[in-house]
Amino acid sequence: MKKYIIFSVLLSALMFSSCVKDLDVTPNDPNRILSGSLGNDTLYLEQVLAKIYASFSISGQWGGNPDIAAGDENFFTTVRALWNLQEITTDEAICAWGDVGIADLNTQSWTPANPFLTALYQRLSISVTYVNDFINQVDANGHPSADLFKAEARFLRALAYYWQIDLFGNPPFTTEANGVGLDAPEQGTRVEVYNYIVDELNEIIPLLPSAAQVQHSSQASKEAAQMLLARLYLNAEVFTGTANWNGVIDACDAVIAGGAFDLAADYRQNFTADNNYPVNPEMIFAIEYDGVNTQGYVGTTFIIESSSDAVYVRAEDYHGLTANTNWNGNRARINFMDILVDTLTTYGGNPIDANDLEFTQAADGRVYLKQKRSLKIPSPTASGDYGIGVYKFTARNLNGTLPATYNAAFACTDFPVFRLADAYLMRAEAAWRNGDAASAVADINMVRRRAYGDDSGNITAGDLDAMFLLDERGREFYYEAQRRTDLVRFGQFTDGTYHWEWKGNDQNGVATSAHLDLFPIPADEIAANPKIKQNDNY
Repeated sequence: MKKYIIFSVLLSALMFSSCVKDLDVTPNDPNRILSGSLGNDTLYLEQVLAKIYASFSISGQWGGNPDIAAGDENFFTTVRALWNLQEITTDEAICAWGDVGIADLNTQSWTPANPFLTALYQRLSISVTYVNDFINQVDANGHPSADLFKAEARFLRALAYYWQIDLFGNPPFTTEANGVGLDAPEQGTRVEVYNYIVDELNEIIPLLPSAAQVQHSSQASKEAAQMLLARLYLNAEVFTGTANWNGVIDACDAVIAGGAFDLAADYRQNFTADNNYPVNPEMIFAIEYDGVNTQGYVGTTFIIESSSDAVYVRAEDYHGLTANTNWNGNRARINFMDILVDTLTTYGGNPIDANDLEFTQAADGRVYLKQKRSLKIPSPTASGDYGIGVYKFTARNLNGTLPATYNAAFACTDFPVFRLADAYLMRAEAAWRNGDAASAVADINMVRRRAYGDDSGNITAGDLDAMFLLDERGREFYYEAQRRTDLVRFGQFTDGTYHWEWKGNDQNGVATSAHLDLFPIPADEIAANPKIKQNDNY
């Protein structure tokens, strides 16, 4: 992380359910900080906070010593596991690899034994546990910035819990009041945890610094907390059964009216090595990667490399990584190409131009796609040579140069969690659902003017309906680990009317059971903790 130096940290008694391996109780490195010595130097607490931030980005303190024991520690990292669950279960991605569990995600046929479910569930749980212990340590040892540190940690816990209720519904629910490792955690209901997160965010927003004060998008800020609150409210009807569109509008208003952020002039800057705030005025909160201190085949390195290949993509022209490249796994399905590329307009109603490999005729500047051997994918496990290549993320700076902390194998590109375009599109959706089409159109056109470079892509109220809103979010946020959540909210992830290639293990796509809108609690957790009940129909 750029804000803090990360030392190896041993938090007290980190044992809960099946979520972590046993931790040593004595240090084997002079830089390791024991919980009992946190009061010896106030800098230690800063380093522990940095460890909590890092728990979202990498596997552990160094390669080969992950926080969670796993056959491949790269799989057991938050962004990589989150991306898999949010993207390759949808139209935006499909993976060619034969790893156990991948094919299940490709076709929406997963079970509670799927290892990627276990990976994310355990990762989010360990981040929550780190926060709980950290808060107790701050209270016990004191620090001049105690309130700020605890507010940042509480934001990270709220973020972890948001992803838990979004994907798994009813997670193990603990706070600092429960202590750490004293007993198997109780299960919280989706509504209970939702209400807890909302209360937490409203309490910490006054305590957090503004974006102008933190000066980097990898640190929690008031605006980041408002964006998380807006995201919760946006999905409130899914999470609780009761919509809160006014809450979405109020939270987004707070971010937009604050004036600290602006849309990047070039859409691509959100996905380059210099995509951090304030260099990029759009990035509100991101998970940081810098190629030196956050190494691993994880995060944006994983997204870039898993989407690249040696035949259909010119690696030297766009992604900038030259070591261990071209994994040729992830690509989009043809149905998503039809959403992102307006084929009727771009090609005048004619078939896709086979010679326009990069869809250069598309007026929408958000199109970072390539044609591969065939636009269609012959089987769910077919080679990565088939489908629609996606090269949205890059390890280069916006101007094509290499970043100062360049590493040939690991990207320095931060992973976007919240950016200003989302404030506009969340507010637009909430306004439309409240019957205010004019306000929705104004916000959507704000984003589309950046995409098209002028007013040529502007829409009117007559263009606006539920599927347009869903599609527009896809055009703006593809490969940013939001697609599944959006499809669920619009009723299209499983048994809706929209079917994509190999959904339900059918090449043309078929409806799947609505219970799949929620992932199962991993089987390992059910076996380890008798207090946890499995989600319905698993």
